[in-house]
Amino acid sequence: MKKILIPIAALAILTACGCGGENPRVAKNTKVFTQEEQANLTPDCVIQILKQGNEDFVSNKLTVRNNTDLVRDAANGQFPKAVILSCLDSRVPVEDVFHQAIGDLFVARVAGNLINVDILGSMEFACAASGAKLVMVLGHGACGAVKHAISDTELGNITEMLSKIKPAVAQSAQDFTGDATATNPEFVDMVGINNVILAVENIRKNSPILAEMEQNGQIKIIGGYYDLHTGRVEFFEEI
Repeated sequence: MKKILIPIAALAILTACGCGGENPRVAKNTKVFTQEEQANLTPDCVIQILKQGNEDFVSNKLTVRNNTDLVRDAANGQFPKAVILSCLDSRVPVEDVFHQAIGDLFVARVAGNLINVDILGSMEFACAASGAKLVMVLGHGACGAVKHAISDTELGNITEMLSKIKPAVAQSAQDFTGDATATNPEFVDMVGINNVILAVENIRKNSPILAEMEQNGQIKIIGGYYDLHTGRVEFFEEI
């Protein structure tokens, strides 16, 4: 398993794949994405859009949008670029983090950004039925679900939910030489990142539809990790 942080691409790369430059649609998110625009995207282009959007978010280069118009336009159909699985955490506003607007993203949320059959079905709907070009699992620092999994919390349905994070805890504990507890931010981050990596592998393993689409170059399945202090997303493109 390998994770790579790739810097934001030059403007020329965005322009080359038809999603950069002075295109007001991409730069300003002022109208709903169309089916033609979605069809012309590649998975790599979507990654670059999200990277640039995150850079806008971090740099506070945000866009004033007419949400009333966007709501009305989106009522006629949706053609999002990506599906993103995020943690439930209220401090990770997914559309804002990537500077995207109404109709731009499918977003699934569950504590610990976990994979289950409903999430997989939603991802298959987003990509196979609705044309999204990217699947992203987005973890984040100081994740409460991760901390509770490390601490072996048992409470109602939370117990079963946290069991899905335990493989990441066990894997991290094997490689970690410091204090492997929920009070150590470095260990929490290690578990959180491994949890994202295992989720990506889980998607490929348990969704033949998505795995085949990725093999055929129709989509990419990647991970990401959000820094609560800076707002920056680290992209894991090779897992």
